[in-house]
Amino acid sequence: MDETCLHAAAPGPGAVKVRVLAGAEARDAVPALAGVLLDCVEGGASVSFMAPFDRGTAEGFWREVAAGVERGERILLVAEDGEGVLGTVQLVVQQPPNQPHRADLSKMLVHSRARRRGIGKALMDAAEDAARAAGKTLLVLDTASPDAERLYTRAGWIKVGVIPGYALWPGGGFCDTTFFYKALPSP
Repeated sequence: MDETCLHAAAPGPGAVKVRVLAGAEARDAVPALAGVLLDCVEGGASVSFMAPFDRGTAEGFWREVAAGVERGERILLVAEDGEGVLGTVQLVVQQPPNQPHRADLSKMLVHSRARRRGIGKALMDAAEDAARAAGKTLLVLDTASPDAERLYTRAGWIKVGVIPGYALWPGGGFCDTTFFYKALPSP
């Protein structure tokens, strides 16, 4: 997939563009992506990490993601404005042999300075377009965020159910996780 703009949010001055990062560009974005992840974890998001959480750990995570992008296992999308990366989402396209039609939507993150501006919706739309372009017809995700649940429901995702105590909040304590799926039209 090329690196062209896929979707835009908040048109006008300070416009936000969503695009796919590939290869070296994914590696170059590690510090900016780490900043978004740090902001989300520090804000209490249950996205696989526990407090205390530091920049080195965040950058290590994104270096692994960039390596997965280079191997063709993941598609990495970012939302950017004139100040840099505001949000990100991934598609895990490498699946078992009996699931070539499926991808996992993972790590939908929007920096706190950029929320409520349509960035999550633009990232979701771009991720769905990227999944279709990759030949995927089924997407799945999980979330512990009620705000994200509203976004996914409005975007046509189907809620499958909730697993109580599935994960932990960054500061400790169990959180419930909600699973969703979305069928995409065949290419």
